Amino acid sequence: MVGCGYMAFIDEMKVHAVAGKGGSGVERWLHLKGKEKGGPAGGDGGRGGDIFLEGVRDLAVLSSYRYTKTFRAENGGAGEGKNKHGKDGEPVIIKVPVGTVAHVSGHPDPYEVMAEGQRILLLKGGIGGYGNAHFKGATNQNPTQKTEGKMGQSGDIHITLKLIADAGLIGFPNAGKSSLLNALTRAQSKIGAYPFTTLDPHLGDFYGYILADIPGLIEGASEGRGLGSRFLKHIERTGFLVHLVSAEQEDVVSAYRAIRDELTAYDPILAEKPELVVLSKVDMLEEDARKSAEKALSEAAGKGVVSLSLMDEDLLKSFSDRLSKELAAVSK
Repeated sequence: MVGCGYMAFIDEMKVHAVAGKGGSGVERWLHLKGKEKGGPAGGDGGRGGDIFLEGVRDLAVLSSYRYTKTFRAENGGAGEGKNKHGKDGEPVIIKVPVGTVAHVSGHPDPYEVMAEGQRILLLKGGIGGYGNAHFKGATNQNPTQKTEGKMGQSGDIHITLKLIADAGLIGFPNAGKSSLLNALTRAQSKIGAYPFTTLDPHLGDFYGYILADIPGLIEGASEGRGLGSRFLKHIERTGFLVHLVSAEQEDVVSAYRAIRDELTAYDPILAEKPELVVLSKVDMLEEDARKSAEKALSEAAGKGVVSLSLMDEDLLKSFSDRLSKELAAVSK
């Protein structure tokens, strides 16, 4: 299978950004033989550079700004003689992963980057000042007026990545999500026999579909317990849920319902996402206990349940085939 490897990334950052100041207009004159002033010829200043966000398909791109606290666009150039316009300042383009939401101080509505190559203007550069040629008129043949360029907009930007993935692996800690992601995609997630091994979402490429191992949820996560809602937000941007319930749970039905309740409490829309329910680690059960758990979980979910054991190649292949079909159907 094709693997994308582990993708470490920053999912939230706060920076300050300053758009460029407009260039100054200038006082210049045409030089004509025999005339001290041959007419006004001072050009306008250039615009200051803008601040943009641009979507890229690189979930780790925010890491490149780890030590960046301020972004400054270039100031516009001053006007020149012979009515020449000053150079416009170069913009700053902050590259962010697709699925990023940005809040700018002073702006009530968030900005969302939802597509690769999408570019959003956050802060406008200042307009350039007027040169004296701008003020020439019938009653003012030799103006000496000129104006300074305007300051560009500035503000604090709070950037948050709400992960976009084709499928999110959810469930209690130690349900087998990291192990499954590794088996399917070679993502090399950490594996450990203790809760909260996965502190950041890990990603993998499954035949062209992006799978996200969402860190383990616990009861009360929507209220801030455990890892809290920090990672529940990532589920918002997944198109499909793979809900793993470990056969090691004493009550698989309660475990399933507890996670479902957290999704509903955080946002009822999450509970409406298409879901594949998986009874994982079935190698831990005897045959009769396994069938009983499958039946109970299926009744609770109101749908068929897929049994999975990473120790059983046939079960793993069957699950892989089922997941491929489900993702193909959802993506149509």
